[in-house]
Amino acid sequence: MSKKESFIKGTLILAGAALLVRLLGLFQRVPLEHVFGDTGNASYGLANNVYLMLLTIASAGIPSTLSKMVSEKYALNKPEEAKRIYQAALMFGAVSGLLITVFLYLVAPYYATNIAKVPEASVAIRAIAPALLLFPTIAMMRGYFQGRGNMSASGISQIMEQILRVITAIGLAFVMYGMGYSDKWLAAGASFGSVFGSIGAFGVMLYYAMKMRKSDEGKLTLEPGITTGTGTGTGGANLPFKRIYLDIFKLSIPIVLTSLTVSAVNFIDGSIVKTLLIDHIGEGPAEQALAFLTSRAQMVAGIPPILAIALSTSLIPVISAAFVKKDEVHLKNQVTLAMRISILSGLPLVIVLGTAAYSVNGLLFKSLDGYGIVGFLTLMTIFQITMMTSNSILLGVGKPYLSMVNVMVGIVVKLAASFALAPVWGIYGIIAATGLCFLVITLLNLWTMKKIVPFSLMGNRWVGFLLTVIVLMGAGYGLNQAGIQMVSIMPARIAFFLTCCIVGVAVVALYPVMLVLLRVVRKDELSGYPAPLRKLLSPLMRLQRSGQSGVAK
Repeated sequence: MSKKESFIKGTLILAGAALLVRLLGLFQRVPLEHVFGDTGNASYGLANNVYLMLLTIASAGIPSTLSKMVSEKYALNKPEEAKRIYQAALMFGAVSGLLITVFLYLVAPYYATNIAKVPEASVAIRAIAPALLLFPTIAMMRGYFQGRGNMSASGISQIMEQILRVITAIGLAFVMYGMGYSDKWLAAGASFGSVFGSIGAFGVMLYYAMKMRKSDEGKLTLEPGITTGTGTGTGGANLPFKRIYLDIFKLSIPIVLTSLTVSAVNFIDGSIVKTLLIDHIGEGPAEQALAFLTSRAQMVAGIPPILAIALSTSLIPVISAAFVKKDEVHLKNQVTLAMRISILSGLPLVIVLGTAAYSVNGLLFKSLDGYGIVGFLTLMTIFQITMMTSNSILLGVGKPYLSMVNVMVGIVVKLAASFALAPVWGIYGIIAATGLCFLVITLLNLWTMKKIVPFSLMGNRWVGFLLTVIVLMGAGYGLNQAGIQMVSIMPARIAFFLTCCIVGVAVVALYPVMLVLLRVVRKDELSGYPAPLRKLLSPLMRLQRSGQSGVAK
């Protein structure tokens, strides 16, 4: 298997795991949303947002850096140094996990009461805090295994984590509900499921660690002259931790600040929604808006980016190689393809979930309220997709600090726009500020990328692309409005399910046809697309008239 094939296979493994984890998370949140009231949903959402942001900080972006450093050491036949780096990362993970857990446990009441304005959430936040003891270490182990080319360990550990988390969260919440516990304690019980998830994920990583160690020892036995990094060499032992940490943090700080974007935005929203809205709409409606945002909208909006980012990321190593070789033509084509693929592969789900938000909301959740919040945030996800892809490209061409600066500008815009728009548009103003944040980061990234390579995002395809978006959104919305009329002749959830299916099938079927007919995707560029997209689009190319069009046009 070639390196390119191996990388794409690894990317697909991780993407598949991420998709399954997201679906399991959806399976978890739906029954919990039915058990919780507004206070429980708000508390559980806040606990998860705080947890995810602190987890990113606790691991400090080291897994990605560790993967890069370990793969380089093995490529240079220095496995003993790779092991030394791994040991340093594990120490950092253990210490940071302990410190961040204690920190979160202590500050939970202050944050919940004085910042988020949901004092009941402090119990849920404290319940989820112990999960941070193990997860930084797990993150380091995942980074090491990815550096060794083992993507399965990371994928399986994520799946095991989510399975145990779902079972425990739902089980505890329903048992406590039956025992008559209040909303805040139900949210705490569900949040504690993450602790069991961390234990399961750690167990999987330990299993793979022992398996890899036996494999390394077997290679050493068969080929005594090889230094495997299992403790036989002296070069790695002499590598000082101070130097390792300097190298790691030099690379990881811009990565962590960049990777924090989405979780930081979710954390900001959870922290400011009630504060900004309470004086305008009252405490009850403000808490309800927060519950809809954190327990419904953020969950649904997290689905579209998964496949789009995985597909575009498969081109990043090619981009890095072209940049190092100073092959500007190839670099231009690959950057263009990466951006286009991420947009084109993410757009159908954005349109389906956005235009059918009323039916999605009615199908999954206990009330129809809040469907506008779900739909609007999901539509804003297209800018999240372009932001994440362009961030990855900047990392691929060795410009992580520029990406970091652009993200910081976007966060400032998010805060300013939230405070400016919330008094006018309420919760929709805050969501608009989120979309504006992602858009600003994307535009700054594109501007930065164009200074490196003069690529074209859509070129002369903008008219066809925008027409495709308009037609599909109109079709999706129209079919949703027609479909929901079925509630008068059948049970509501069945009507909503059928409507979601109709909108999804129609948009997904019509989308590639319009892309080909309007020449947004062209025959002569298919060879550069990942195999799944080639298989989908190739049969449709007979609909397209012959013509010349380079990939970068």
